[in-house]
Amino acid sequence: MARSAGGAMKDRIHDIHFVGIGGVGMCGLAELLHHQGYRVTGSDLGEGAGIERLREIGVEVSIGHEASQIGDAQVVVVSSAIPRQNVELTTARSRQIPIIGRAEMLAEIMRLQDGIAVGGSHGKTTTTSLITHILDRAGLDPTAVIGGRVLGGPHRSGARLGTGRWLVAEADESDGSFLRLAPVISIVTNIDPEHLDHYGTTEALREAFVTFANGIPFWGLAVLCIDHPGVQAILPQIARRTRTYGFSSQADWMASQIETQGIGMSFEVQVSGAPRGQVLSPLPGRHNILNALAALAVAEEVGVDFGVAAEALSQFGGVERRFELRGEAGGIQVIDDYAHHPAEIRATLDAARGLDRKQVWTVFQPHRYSRTRDCLEDFATAFNDTDRLLITEIYAAGEDPIEGVGGRELCDQVREHGHRHADFVGDIDSAVTRLAKELRPGDLVLTLGAGDISRLGPILLDQLRGGTPR
Repeated sequence: MARSAGGAMKDRIHDIHFVGIGGVGMCGLAELLHHQGYRVTGSDLGEGAGIERLREIGVEVSIGHEASQIGDAQVVVVSSAIPRQNVELTTARSRQIPIIGRAEMLAEIMRLQDGIAVGGSHGKTTTTSLITHILDRAGLDPTAVIGGRVLGGPHRSGARLGTGRWLVAEADESDGSFLRLAPVISIVTNIDPEHLDHYGTTEALREAFVTFANGIPFWGLAVLCIDHPGVQAILPQIARRTRTYGFSSQADWMASQIETQGIGMSFEVQVSGAPRGQVLSPLPGRHNILNALAALAVAEEVGVDFGVAAEALSQFGGVERRFELRGEAGGIQVIDDYAHHPAEIRATLDAARGLDRKQVWTVFQPHRYSRTRDCLEDFATAFNDTDRLLITEIYAAGEDPIEGVGGRELCDQVREHGHRHADFVGDIDSAVTRLAKELRPGDLVLTLGAGDISRLGPILLDQLRGGTPR
């Protein structure tokens, strides 16, 4: 039987309030605590699928922030996106109510179970979901807190309450708080220059991942992607037992003989140089083969037979906003993806190229002024594999504008670096109008970004169903 977030905390804490509850990671944590018997309330600025799900299960969520919404809370869990001067946080401080981040609460839950923490710049959500799915199919009934919603699951949630010993969770490195976690198994998928507003330098970011990977007990395991230069660079500093994975012949878990199978991929797995078996993954792209290898390595570590793990992987339904097929109309497919960093964009476009469509149209909504500025040179060459590119204005995500940084300026950079069909369209409605006019049967539309770009797909599909494009 799983040990719930109990012990001393369960004896002292009964009411928990979330400020910024609408984010996927916050929603999942709130749902998990609700199912463990705590009285959970929350607030956020807008509605969303996660908030709708929380209300369905009985969590009280308020739209807008007011001092009175703290209620009888004995601890306040705050999203990293919430400013310090938020009225609910000010009220909590005046009443000496502890204010903690998501990671600290997750760490408290993980302290009472055997944790599997997935870290890395990209691929965390898919890898966490794959591990959870495999362990579930193997009868281990894990608990999970995932930063995304698994497609085809019983409900729209990033949380799963199990009765087994394992807790699988994403380790969000954005503000360094992932170092609070104390897992038994740590995974590092890749390390790219992200969140430098917090870390300052790439070296400091890498050092944080060294601490994370080493933050397991002496008998634990660090699972590392040897293909990624940033991860390979930290390998000499990992003092715990390791298993590497990748396409490299130096990897402990290696994928070879890769073939496209419809939208998915098949590949052969070798472990320490010995053939282990074939895997059919329903997920597209070489990057998802890496995610699958990480999940398979973890599965073996916790005692799951390779055949059972491979069969479970073949039945995985995917994750919301990770190369998610939103629909088809008039012979035109629309796929939505969370990709918002140049490395993620390249991987997603590479996967799209394997689908054998006539033209790939990409609509990209840049996310945050700071990221656009810091990654401008990489963004300028990230879209080479799309035939047509439409760029909207930046989704601010609460940031103030930066002079000279915008969607139009980004588009200019993409064109100056050689892309012949990149256009700035301003907003989502303008993108829909342009697409509806120019798409042809057999084309593929990709919507990319971490903002609200996902709403484009349903709007476009409605228009296309009203009349097949010329």
